[in-house]
Parts: sequence; structure tokens; C-alpha cells
Amino acid sequence: MNKNSVFGSRNLPSLGVSLIPVSFLFITLISVIIFSGADAVSEYGPWILLASTAIGLGLAAWGGVASRRGLAVGLKRSAMQILPAIPILICIAMVATTWMLSGVVPTLISYGLQILSPRLFLVIACVVCSAISVMTGSSWTTIATLGVAFMGIGEVMGYSDPWIAGAIISGAYFGDKVSPLSDTTVVASSTAGVDLFEHIRYLMFTTVPAMGISLIVFMIVGFTTDVDHNPDAGSMLGALNSTFNLSPWTLLIPFITMVLIALRLPTLIVLALASLMGVAGIFIFQNHEGMDLAGLLTNLWSGSALSTGSDSLDSLVSTGGILGMLPTVFLVLSAMFFGSVMIGTGMLAKLTDAFTRRLRRRTSIVGATVCSGLAMNCFTADQYLSLIITGNMYRSLYKRNGLEARLLSRSMEDSISVTSVLVPWNSCGLTQATVLGVSTLAYFPCCLFNILTPVMSVLVARLGFKIPESTRRPAAVCNQAV
Repeated sequence: MNKNSVFGSRNLPSLGVSLIPVSFLFITLISVIIFSGADAVSEYGPWILLASTAIGLGLAAWGGVASRRGLAVGLKRSAMQILPAIPILICIAMVATTWMLSGVVPTLISYGLQILSPRLFLVIACVVCSAISVMTGSSWTTIATLGVAFMGIGEVMGYSDPWIAGAIISGAYFGDKVSPLSDTTVVASSTAGVDLFEHIRYLMFTTVPAMGISLIVFMIVGFTTDVDHNPDAGSMLGALNSTFNLSPWTLLIPFITMVLIALRLPTLIVLALASLMGVAGIFIFQNHEGMDLAGLLTNLWSGSALSTGSDSLDSLVSTGGILGMLPTVFLVLSAMFFGSVMIGTGMLAKLTDAFTRRLRRRTSIVGATVCSGLAMNCFTADQYLSLIITGNMYRSLYKRNGLEARLLSRSMEDSISVTSVLVPWNSCGLTQATVLGVSTLAYFPCCLFNILTPVMSVLVARLGFKIPESTRRPAAVCNQAV
């Protein structure tokens, strides 16, 4: 085959060649899902990314596109997007462990269980799951522990399983999305090149209205459902009290952390200080047996594993530590190398140009980002891959059209992080359906926050609320913004 017919007269990859590494990535991931299940994506995802990287590099070398300079530029751009996330992810793992062992999260769980009300159960379940997800940065942990408990309580009260699951998932994913401890939030902001806390603040313009509408609907459902008595949560509270010193003083740690966030200190500094406060809280507020410096370092590395006498609570207080975060770090690094080759060889630019050539208006660009994010969730069955690929595809388009990078990071979060749980074969959807015992298609219409958020993202873009125009943007393009 003539190379020029494939790579063109300027020795650039054609659209067909550029599609080969991406097609291999998608087809292989779908095959893994079919034959091994969606859970296997996290295990095989990095290797599939590295294989796709090798294919792209081989094609580029064969066509003479893989110049040392181009690949160096691609590696630099990709590394600048991805590498800042790694120390943040490590700090997140330490914060999650120290805040659990210091009693911060258990105290919040205890207070949440004590304010249960039959008529307001769905609202309370949603709010409590949201608060716990904010503090832990993990929707999966919240759903697998407190969510399971709420499922049993809600069933006794007379609520249908889909509505209970919808309230739990809505709250857990809202909290996960706006938490500085969430790895998906870190990946989204890093991929778009946006400061983490700036990203979270900008998310509020779409997430708060979506959550507000969801809570109103959950309240209406609660007052129109024939509910029964409020079951006793004493056994769970007893297990918490026997394991932790549940003192309101422990909440000083998250309070000070929120103050640091409000002062707009750098993300890494805030998380490092939050971790140190958690370490201090372990020795000040708690009395864990055998907890000395060596034990602390062991827990930070491999995670915590305490026995409370309650199976659901045991899984909550058992954190993964730094070791549990390493698979995510491996995936992020693998995606960085894939992005380096796609950027350095010009393949990503070719794909982006083909899919975004006609996009000029703000609403259409955000709408395309949202649709691409939804499609990536279906194709890759993994939210991390979806965030990284979508971010690399659209980053230059937003810059070229004078749109802020934080608009891109928000559009990705609105369409990827919260909708992954709605795809039956996505790792999130399959996991939550299994944990809660409710099929994805059954709870889908009740996950109001997850459904409304991408809609709200496009609506806010259409209104132009808090979306300033760049002075670098050509006037002809500015006139087409809406």
C-alpha cells in the first residue's frame, strides 16, 4: 500500500488511520465486557490503553509521522494534563483513611441515622448519602455501605426499590461529583487543565439546580407514598459507638478544611493539611488498639480494616489506602501515554477536526461534549477513560472558540461522571445494580439528579450564565455564541 495514499501528501495521518487505535480501544473494551464483565475493565483497561498506544505509535512510525519532536510535544502536553493528578490522588487516599480512623465520617453517619423520618426518608437518604460522599470522595463506598442500609430501611417503610435506589444514587453521585476527594473530579479537572476547587465551584451552577429539583420530587414521592413505621437504627448506631468516639469535636477537621478551601489555597496543600489533621484526630479523638506510628503508616499504605460487629459498617470503615489508589494511578498513566501518541502524531487533531469541524456556537459545542461523554460511557464502559479521551478531544476546540477550560471540565463531569451509573454494562452501572439489588433499567428513571445534570449543562450553556467570552475570540465567532 502506498503510504502517501494513507497519510496524505503532507505525511499526516488520514481519518481512517487515526481511527484505528481508537477503534481497537473500543472494540477490545467491549469484548472484555462481553466475555469478562464490566468489572474487568478496571483490570484490563491500562493494558488495553498501552496496546492501543503501541498500535498508534507503530502506524505513525510506518507512515513517517512519529517524529521525535512531535512525540515529545505530545508527551509534554499529555503529562501536563495528567501528572498533577497523581499526587492529589495519593493525598486523597490518605485523607480518606485518616478521616475514617479519626471518626469524622462515622460521626456524620451517626447523625444521619438519627434524623430519619418516614415521609422525608427519600430526601434524607439522598442528603445523607451526598454528605458522606463529599467527605469520602467515593460514591461506590457510600452506596455499598450506607446505601445498602437505606435500601433495607426504605423497604420496611413501604417505598419501592427503584425510588430508594434512585435517591441513594442521586445523593452519592452528587457528593462524589463536588468532593475534592473524588478521583473522577480530580481527573476531569486535570484533563481540562483547571484548578480542582475552581472546577468544583463552577460545577455548582448546574449541579445545585439539578439536585434541588430532585429533592423536590423525592419529597413529593414521600408525601404521596403509603409509608409505615420508622425502623430502629439502634444496632448500627451501637456498632458505631462501640468502635469510635463519636464526638462533634471531630467535625472540626472538615470544618477547617472547608475554610482552607474557601481561602483558595492550592489543592495539594489543602489535601495535605486535611490529611495531617486527620492523623492528629486519630490520636486525639480515638483510641484504636495498636495504633502507633508503625500502625498509622501501615493503614495509610494498605488502608484501614476495623471490626464494628456490623458487616455493612465494616466495609465502610475499611478504606483502600494508597495501595488501593495505585490501580487508578496506573490507569491514568496508561491514558497519558495513549494521549501522548494520539497528540504527538496528529491523530487526535485529525479526529477532533472531523467531529468538531462544523461546531462554532457555544450551545452546540457544549451539547456535542455532553453527547460525546454519554457515548464514551457506553463505548468504554469506564468513566476514567471517558473523561480523559473526551477532554483530549475537545480541549483545543474550546480554546479555539474562546471558551473557558472550566466549561469543558464541567461539561465532562455533567455528562460522564454522573451518567456512568445509568449504563447497564458500564462498571458503575453493573456494580451499583448488583450492590443495591435493583436492575439499572429499573432505577434509571428514578435517578433524577443523574438524568437532570447533563440536561442542565446544555441549558445553562444556552442561557450563557456565568460563561464569559474570551477577548481572544474573533468577533465573527462571538456573534454566533448563542
